[in-house]
Amino acid sequence: MIDPESLEGVQVSEERPRTSPIWRWLPPLLALILLAAAAVLWATASRPPSDTSLEAGFARDMMVHHDQAVTMALLARDRTDDPLIRTLTTDIVLTQQNQIGQMLGWLNLWGLPATGSEPAMAWMGHPTTGRMPGMASPEEIATLESLSGAAADIEFLRLMIRHHEAGVPMAEAALTGSGNPAVRALARQIVAAQEIEIVAMQDLLAEKDSAGEET
Repeated sequence: MIDPESLEGVQVSEERPRTSPIWRWLPPLLALILLAAAAVLWATASRPPSDTSLEAGFARDMMVHHDQAVTMALLARDRTDDPLIRTLTTDIVLTQQNQIGQMLGWLNLWGLPATGSEPAMAWMGHPTTGRMPGMASPEEIATLESLSGAAADIEFLRLMIRHHEAGVPMAEAALTGSGNPAVRALARQIVAAQEIEIVAMQDLLAEKDSAGEET
């Protein structure tokens, strides 16, 4: 048994091992860094696209591209005797008019005008001052308007296949280059729908060309 008197004069150290300053401050420092990073990401994600952004350029150019597709589809729909062409053209009109409304809505939401200061396709790195790829010339539109029946069908299919084949890469560029979920979702829809329509129109054109050769 320990005699209390024998402990007299014995000093018991109450000091605890000291924690290194760097380890003491590391957890709150990491927390501050993570908080700052989260704030930057939130601010970037919530900031609307600028006037020269990929998103604004895509919306503006695709609206123009879609507008001509709607014009050609309406001309073909009113001139065809083929129920398949009538169905196809009606679908193009309804779908692309709806998508034009979506893209115009984005620009309004972002506080941007419907037209920009940069040349068409600049957002893709291929600025052009002429017609965008796939766009029909005024003369081609006039020719389509002058035709009827099977001749109108063939001219429409020829023009719209070319139109879609140029529209798909535009949508793919937005899909791969944009971080905006709404833009990416619409671009994905455009790619999927137009690739399917290209195949369908190629088949229809081949059938009509064969029928013309037989007669």
